[in-house]
Amino acid sequence: MKFINIGFGNMVAADRIVALVSPDSAPVKRLMQDAKDEGRTIDVTCGRRTRAVIITDSEHVILSAIQAETIANRLEDDALGEDEENTEEE
Repeated sequence: MKFINIGFGNMVAADRIVALVSPDSAPVKRLMQDAKDEGRTIDVTCGRRTRAVIITDSEHVILSAIQAETIANRLEDDALGEDEENTEEE
């Protein structure tokens, strides 16, 4: 199982991520508020501004202070590293 750093030493399992979005649009703000009301929000911003919203397959909503693009790059780098490992094993 691969984990991705989402800021301040917090990690999330890469294979559990369904969506990685910016918190600026109205639908995402509604999603965040609904999740907060239902107790499905995990806030790992450490008091900073939310810059990325991660939606998991368990319908939890994770708020991160790291840019969505940065997290996406970490996911891509992790996937590329996994492909290289598979190639080396063959």
